Amino acid sequence: MSDAFPAIEELVPHSGPMCLLSRVLAHTPDETVCRVDPERSTLFADELGRVPAWLGIEYMAQCVAAHGGLVARAHGEAPRPGLFLGSRRVEIRAADFEPGHALDVSVRHVRGTIGLTAFEGVVAHAAGGEPIVSGRLNVYVARDAAELGIPE
Repeated sequence: MSDAFPAIEELVPHSGPMCLLSRVLAHTPDETVCRVDPERSTLFADELGRVPAWLGIEYMAQCVAAHGGLVARAHGEAPRPGLFLGSRRVEIRAADFEPGHALDVSVRHVRGTIGLTAFEGVVAHAAGGEPIVSGRLNVYVARDAAELGIPE
């Protein structure tokens, strides 16, 4: 595991079993790649440990949050709060993710910085191969928590 990036829990505003990513693998100002170990997704797993592939949309959304946290850190700022608004052109090419098969999630910033922003995302097996889940995620990035009515 690389120490080049902060722990995922410092970047994604989820805790415990809702923090589904394992770690950040790579980051540039325009793109972030995270690792997912499907075993972490216990809340969503069936009796055999399989996780539904539609959860890939949440994996991508959490990777967007990690991207935002890393961009903010690079500018010496706190991460801005954001809301996942929806997705477009989502393709899911499998029924589920099997335990023991790590996934890589990548998101690429397409447009926007404050307000409506968009990212292209892909989930694929860490060992390589075609994307399993892909699509565009639309996110609203607020200037601060007060803009969303969240008490600080």
